Amino acid sequence: MTMNDANVKAGTNAAPLGGPANGGAKFKFDMPFFNIQAIFGDLAEQGAARAKADIEQMKAASEEITGALREACSSNATRAADYGAKVIEISNINTSSTLEFLSQLADARSFADVVNLSTAHSRKTFEAASSQNRELWDLAQKVATETAEPIKKSFNRVLHRAA
Repeated sequence: MTMNDANVKAGTNAAPLGGPANGGAKFKFDMPFFNIQAIFGDLAEQGAARAKADIEQMKAASEEITGALREACSSNATRAADYGAKVIEISNINTSSTLEFLSQLADARSFADVVNLSTAHSRKTFEAASSQNRELWDLAQKVATETAEPIKKSFNRVLHRAA
């Protein structure tokens, strides 16, 4: 005989609770016995196995992201040092230029010499500042790109694996 919804029967045992002394018939229902532990035990084992696999996957992803962040910080520190060195170099150049200009002003013999020196120095300073700003901008972009790239690649790998 096959078992399907049509031929499954569930029964209960009903017996009066307390009998006639309680003044009436109250019934106690006995539930059929189900092995709850067996039913949910398999589900719990599957859930635990899935959770353990998910935790291992998250741990691997976390380690990969940590490595990418470490690489990004190292690259950032190197590039930030390059940027700082360039700022110091530019400061030295600008200081030397200003001291040279002040020395030339001290040697000026007329107001016309002062105006000519100031005009020449202003033009030279503007051109130098434009060039220096371009160099600093390029370095800043390099810092940003080289810092973000390992993080971006790592997150993309982790997200593609999770999908």
